[in-house]
Amino acid sequence: MAARKSRRSRRRSSSRSRRSSRTSRTSRSRSRSQGRKYGTKAGKKVKRAMHEMKRGTLKSGRSGKKVTSRKQAIAIGLSEARRSGAKVPRASSGSRRSSRRKK
Repeated sequence: MAARKSRRSRRRSSSRSRRSSRTSRTSRSRSRSQGRKYGTKAGKKVKRAMHEMKRGTLKSGRSGKKVTSRKQAIAIGLSEARRSGAKVPRASSGSRRSSRRKK
């Protein structure tokens, strides 16, 4: 009876370690093949927007109000990067919907 328990526990531990090594290998190879999500130009635009926001000189679109939110500053930087042709993923569907409504 004791021998059966030890065999079972050995099986469980070995299957766990195999599972974790599989997932890490697939995620590593996926990230290498796809490359970076954002280009360096996009990073520079966001960095500049954040810097302006901290100084208090970053203004939002039509209204020209001062930007106080960190998320808004990042969004402005990314949209500027998109306009200039930097490597940036498409905007999320939620933000695309809201921008259509405003127009």
